[in-house]
Amino acid sequence: MDFIPLLEWIGEGPTAALFGLLTGAVFGIAAQRSRFCLRAATVEFARGRLGQSVAVWLLTFSTALVWVQGARMAGLFNPNEARMMAVAGSWSGAIIGGLIFGVGMVLTRGCSGRLLVLASTGNLRSIMSGLIFAVVAQMSLAGWLAPARNWLAALWTTPGGHNIDLMSWLHFPDWSGLALGAVLAVFAIVIARKNMMTPGRLVFASGVGFAVALGWVLTYHLAQISFDPVSVMSASFTGPSANTLMFFLGHDTILHFDIGLIPGVVLGAFASSIIRREFKFQGFDGEANMRRAMTGAALMGFGGMLAGGCAVGAGVTGGSILAATAWLALFSMWVGAVATDILIDQKPVPA
Repeated sequence: MDFIPLLEWIGEGPTAALFGLLTGAVFGIAAQRSRFCLRAATVEFARGRLGQSVAVWLLTFSTALVWVQGARMAGLFNPNEARMMAVAGSWSGAIIGGLIFGVGMVLTRGCSGRLLVLASTGNLRSIMSGLIFAVVAQMSLAGWLAPARNWLAALWTTPGGHNIDLMSWLHFPDWSGLALGAVLAVFAIVIARKNMMTPGRLVFASGVGFAVALGWVLTYHLAQISFDPVSVMSASFTGPSANTLMFFLGHDTILHFDIGLIPGVVLGAFASSIIRREFKFQGFDGEANMRRAMTGAALMGFGGMLAGGCAVGAGVTGGSILAATAWLALFSMWVGAVATDILIDQKPVPA
């Protein structure tokens, strides 16, 4: 891939933002068409069903793993240069933040990525929840909540100043990640067939996973030719939401991958909803639902920043490069979400 002419034409920052825009657009279209959402999958699981939402999430996760590990084996990408792998991971942050995020996404009735997609299709509830999510994420990154986040994250960290490659840590063969992704993809297709899912929805579910791989490969190749350091990263919505908010408020004027990613998702999901005639304005149904959504969004903002990523950033993007703390964060999100659904949404209504 020769991006040097593009880099010389528009510069490093705009090129990174353009790559973010492209990655986000692919993600937005695929997520809108497939209705990808970790919260929906965990609720199905909590209620004893392996339904369509589980199949969509599992196919997204598995195809991201296949694409990313395939790119690694083909020499198109090196996970060791990813920002998530180059710094120490936090076991305590993954556990505590993952649990908090899981609680929040059930209360909000959507993970952060799903909120962004829904907001792009006219859902006013998601717009408000997404703004609260971004504000609290920024507070957790560099504001009043940052000391609490830093303290919790420092309780238990990975040794050596970097994260851990899960397969290498377990002494599995080099091809294990690719094989695991293939097995999970087959399992997802089996679940999909049992639920009589349309082939189109499966294709777009795998498209979400492809978007994750696209972001990794594009930023990796940009980092190889850039004069200034470029973070090797891909789709995530906690840090990028906070950074995009500050950019549009005028506090950060530097273009980078994050700044293109969020608008890309919005444009992709919006265009998809318009073409399919699914754009529709929707609001809250009562004060109780509004309070619940606001609380959940705040929990996701703090939990996602503490966990090192949201349901997409840690759960799919970090999982695809086999970052150990990302897998732990994902597991914790499932636990927090399942427990919240059982204790709150499945709680019997008094007679």
